[in-house]
Amino acid sequence: MAESDRRPIAARGAGWTRYLLRLLLATPITPNQISLLSIAFAALGAWALALAPHRPLLYVAAAACIQLRLVCNLMDGLVAVEGGRASTLGALYNEFPDRVADSLLIVAAGYAAGTPWLGWAGALAAALTAYVRVSGGALGLAQDFRGPMAKQHRMAVLTLACLLACLEQWALGSGIAILLASWAVFLGSLVTCGTRTLAIARQLEARP
Repeated sequence: MAESDRRPIAARGAGWTRYLLRLLLATPITPNQISLLSIAFAALGAWALALAPHRPLLYVAAAACIQLRLVCNLMDGLVAVEGGRASTLGALYNEFPDRVADSLLIVAAGYAAGTPWLGWAGALAAALTAYVRVSGGALGLAQDFRGPMAKQHRMAVLTLACLLACLEQWALGSGIAILLASWAVFLGSLVTCGTRTLAIARQLEARP
């Protein structure tokens, strides 16, 4: 994978990241297997989210699963690129599991908020941000990972909302945090599609 096509992630150089990378490289695990594991964590998080309105502590479990999904997303690339375990199918596994994991979590958040349509709309908008990014790459441009609601931003919003929702359910018995997060993911993803599309258009116009 070209360096310009890798999502900029500050945590790549963190001490815990390097330690975990060494642990993973001491096993036969492949980057593609790590990518699939991210779907498993997302599915578990989605299950927890769907049940959380009746069992508020499950919001904390959902938040943990979201973060574990992101750890998988970080480590699959590191194992592939820095561990020398990239495969011919790596590009597929780098994208498709992400879309599945995103959709599972965002749709589940919509159901937890009592607005299923918003979860489905948010998942579609999130998938479109990736479509616009990859389209720029297909046109010969560096893939654009800008926000305001790129993957890491969506997952940060959902993680924070889950933690707040646990407190909110316990103290007030309401579910505003998850509803607001679902709206933020949906509208923010639409804005992200727009910012990325405009950036692609400007770069194409600047070509000689």
